Amino acid sequence: MIDSIRGVLLRSEPQLAVVECGGVAFACPITFNTARQLPPVGEEVRLYTVLNVREDAMELFGFGDLTERRCFTQLTAVSGVGARVALSILSELTPDKLALAVSAGDHKALTRAKNVGPKLAQRLVLELKDKLGFGGAGDAVLPAAGGIPSAAGNADQAVNALTVLGFSASEASAAVAKLDAALPVNELVRQALKSLGRRG
Repeated sequence: MIDSIRGVLLRSEPQLAVVECGGVAFACPITFNTARQLPPVGEEVRLYTVLNVREDAMELFGFGDLTERRCFTQLTAVSGVGARVALSILSELTPDKLALAVSAGDHKALTRAKNVGPKLAQRLVLELKDKLGFGGAGDAVLPAAGGIPSAAGNADQAVNALTVLGFSASEASAAVAKLDAALPVNELVRQALKSLGRRG
């Protein structure tokens, strides 16, 4: 597996980065979120990568950070979700927003992505929750707007959201435990992702 590439950014487009490494230029499909993180053309860049091999093509997908790459692999592990659909979802939703949507059962958030209809969005949410063991009817969901969650509830929801991205429950719990549990769930997830990303 090609874990990452580092080199000079030759060209960037909304969903493509061309990086020259040792005289070879790699054209990597990317998300809109990664595109926004790219340096100016001519500067050095590192992309974390996933090599997708099909019968008719090989594509090297690039990601600005390890969390986005981890999320991509979680999405493509769902039956019927190809690399392009996963890229589309991660162009519309950052990893933390996707994790919160899945843990809350909010399939409508996923339908904002191109080529993701209601049925696929529902299946994605169900399969990701089932794989992580918190898809049962008794599971807590994120509170509705205006609700006043407890600090413990915030931390639990943040841990659940992080496990959507493929972090183990112990990794997620340890990262969230270092933060102020009174913070909103989305902020807990965002800050925990920063620390987990550094260790990833």
